[in-house]
Formats: sequence, structure tokens, C-alpha cells
Amino acid sequence: MKRIESVQNAQVKHWKKLVTSRKERDKTGEYIVEGFHLVEEALKNKDQVIHLIIREGTALPRQWPLDDVALVEVTEKVAKEIAETETSQGVFAHCKQTVFTGADQAKWTKLLLIDSVQDPGNIGTMIRTADAAGIDAVVLGKGCADAYNPKTLRSAQGSHFHLPVIRGDLSEWIGILKQREIPVYGTALENAVDYREVEKPERFALLVGNEGSGVQKELLEKTDQNVIIPILGQAESLNVAVAAGILLYKFME
Repeated sequence: MKRIESVQNAQVKHWKKLVTSRKERDKTGEYIVEGFHLVEEALKNKDQVIHLIIREGTALPRQWPLDDVALVEVTEKVAKEIAETETSQGVFAHCKQTVFTGADQAKWTKLLLIDSVQDPGNIGTMIRTADAAGIDAVVLGKGCADAYNPKTLRSAQGSHFHLPVIRGDLSEWIGILKQREIPVYGTALENAVDYREVEKPERFALLVGNEGSGVQKELLEKTDQNVIIPILGQAESLNVAVAAGILLYKFME
């Protein structure tokens, strides 16, 4: 097992950049997950794991499949340098982002499209919910928080390893889906039908939008139908992740 003791080590500096910099994650196609649960999920997809990083004195579960995994032990000081959480569990996985081909994308018939949602917690929750609901893929449009932001990863609780999460131009995606005869349902406050009146679609894409301003008007004009979730109490609105969950389960029931 390799051991690193200095925070000035080039590998440690790279790991820290992956935690703190979206630019570094985009450039390298790599990211870091932290904590026993997320690392365990990563190990179920071992081809994505570049290094398993262990703080000295940290015991790993015996059942973990560590054959052919590059293990790196680090000092407490180094672990603290790359930790994003205040009370780190001392275990990390350095992973490769999965690349999906056009052939992969052609198989997706149930999608969640997300427009300009800026809160990484909301993005992660929607990825996790899409995974739980059995959705084929999540597409993040312009203005969305990074799928591999540490807060997004924590909120998604390992669902990045279960379903495709990609970035894309939503206008182009809506055009592609229409060509494939997959209806796109937007979420809107005007010119929308009660979601409970929509018949279960066999194939669909659900489009949700920014926490404050919703889905861009230009995108709503391209959808097949727009839906609304009525507010039955006195709340002004629903959280976007909660709304996405209600609609995904409605369409999948």
C-alpha cells in the first residue's frame, strides 16, 4: 500500500482541487467521494475507482472488494486537507466520471431534465429521487450546480453510481426527444394542466426548473404539455426537488 505524508505532495494537491474546483473536475473528468457509504457504492463500480484513500488508523469493512484497487494510506493531516466534511470518516474514493455514448443515450426513455437549479442539495436530492423512481437518466442544463460538487454527491447518496447523470443543452435534448416521439412535460404556473389529470405515459421526459424563476419560457414553449401541482394549503410554493419527486412517481405509477 502506498503512503503519503505531505500535504505538498502533487497527488494530494490534485485531490484537493477535485474537492474544491469545478474547473478541475471538468478538465480531468475526475472527482472525490467521501465517507463509508459513498465509497462502498463506488466500489460496486470498481472500474470507476482510481484510488481508495484511507486515513491512517481507519479500519475498512472486511467485505469490501479491494482486489485490484489502488490503496493509498494518508496521514491525518493529509486526510484533513482533502476532507470536505468537518467530521470526516477518513475514507475517500478518487473516481472517474462515466462517459455515455450516443448509443447509451438512445436507450433512455424516461428522463429528468433540470433547468438552472443552482442548489447542489436540490440537484443531489433529485438525482437520488430519480434513481429511486426508476428513471433512466438525468440531464442537467445550463446554470445547474455541478453534478460532482461534494454537496451534490452527499445529497445523492450514491445514486451517481446507479444511473447516468450528464450535462446537456436542454433545447437540443427536447428536439431529440421529440424526434424519438418521447413527450416532454414541463412544470409551469400558467397554461398548465393539473398533473393528476395526465394519463400515465409509457415514455416521457420531465422538465423542472430554477428554484425562484422556474423553467425558462423558451423551453416551456417547446414542451408537449406543461403541468402544475396545485397548492392546497397556504405555502407559496413547493421545493423543486419535492415537486420533481411527486411528478416522477406519478408518471411511473
